Amino acid sequence: MEDKTMGNSLAVQEFFKQFPNDDACLTHLMKTRFGEKLDCPKCKRHAKFYKLKKQPVYVCQWCGHHIHPMAGTPFERSHTPLQKWFYAMYLFTTSRHGVPAKELQRQLGITYKTAWRMAHEIRKYMARVDGNSDLSGHVEADETMLGAPHHGKGGRGAIGKTVVFGMVERGGDVVTEVVPNVTHNTLQGIIKDHVKTGSTISTDEFKSYHHLDKSGYKHGYVHHGIKEYVNGIHHVNTLEGFWSQIKRSIKGTHVHVSRKHLPKYLGEFEFRYNMRSTPSLMFSRLLNAF
Repeated sequence: MEDKTMGNSLAVQEFFKQFPNDDACLTHLMKTRFGEKLDCPKCKRHAKFYKLKKQPVYVCQWCGHHIHPMAGTPFERSHTPLQKWFYAMYLFTTSRHGVPAKELQRQLGITYKTAWRMAHEIRKYMARVDGNSDLSGHVEADETMLGAPHHGKGGRGAIGKTVVFGMVERGGDVVTEVVPNVTHNTLQGIIKDHVKTGSTISTDEFKSYHHLDKSGYKHGYVHHGIKEYVNGIHHVNTLEGFWSQIKRSIKGTHVHVSRKHLPKYLGEFEFRYNMRSTPSLMFSRLLNAF
């Protein structure tokens, strides 16, 4: 069986040593969000908070004010044990191609419905943690079609597919967005929102990218129609590689992703790509971002 885990990641034995039960996970969450001591929001005194037995709540040593460490997190209002949430996040950050709900169901011993909901909550959280980067320097821009068409042709006019636009800073981050169309106003509007003026932008020959130079960018392109894939410093090969990775992962792991949920999957792949240089820190970054 192919090894799909990320290199240099926290070993599963180390995970369970660090988080042997729900209390250990809750303690980590409390320390991460509020620290060892804090000024009590109610009595205003500097206090240490103690965990209540059998409840995921911490109490002020002076006035008894309650703090709920899971409030405002993906775990809030969930009946699934916190350790299972942490382990699901661990699986997401040690996989190269994502984790289907069926795999979470098997690994965690939960229902498929619960696994599906957990997976989507984790994807949304990964997207929030990653954020949308501001790009500069040399940026590639390109659009693609994702999804499984029921009929019709491929390419920009494929029926049943979802249009996704992406930009990647060479040596830096990637930003993606589901778009309603590939018009000049749509694509160039997103470029202006994310790419610093004065940057170099490489695209293909698609007409919606024409006149980027009038917006303050140094624009060059390759002509894919005549099988030109490199033109001096200009190509979109980095972004093409990212698209290929997503398509392989969706086909091999998820089979099909609907337009409704595609932004969450894109957020997951963005997070994984943008942390490609430090894969061992993915899990800790998710935990520490609370």
